[in-house]
Amino acid sequence: MNRLSYNVKLYVKIVNNIDHMVLQEALSALAALAAWADEWQLSVSIDKCGVLCVGKGVCSAPQQFKLHDSFLPIVSSYRDLGITITSDLAPSTHINNIAKKSHQRANMIIRCFVSRNTDLLVRALTTYVRPLLEYNSVVWSHYLKRDIELIENVQRRFTKRLKGLSALSYDDRLKLLTWNG
Repeated sequence: MNRLSYNVKLYVKIVNNIDHMVLQEALSALAALAAWADEWQLSVSIDKCGVLCVGKGVCSAPQQFKLHDSFLPIVSSYRDLGITITSDLAPSTHINNIAKKSHQRANMIIRCFVSRNTDLLVRALTTYVRPLLEYNSVVWSHYLKRDIELIENVQRRFTKRLKGLSALSYDDRLKLLTWNG
């Protein structure tokens, strides 16, 4: 029988030892919920759990937390709702991940489409790649030049591989494709 899983997040601002105890009590309450979930064939995946300390110097000596008789690992980044969150809240790790995935999809479009019709390939890029690059961008707003260039390189590299456009400059390719540069 298939077991369903559910997603629970606990966020606690830890300033002192009392806050550590509050979080551990919340995790203990979650363990009681996990016992109920097991009875109803839901599962708590300890492997998908972790403790992410956010801020400067907060995890110099991290506290260990237990869930279901297992210690939760201290992680430096965590993926939540498709966004990679790091302890310093910098978007660079997330941008590296989406740029890599976008390059892979753009390459797959070039390799898998038999047609070399530029309009079709551009439409495929717009449909299958740009949503990856734009998803939840208000959360991870890119502000570093290197991050902006990393995102822009996906489109730059893709347009260079289109038939008849490789010899043109990037700005000329954008004008020819009627994309704003």
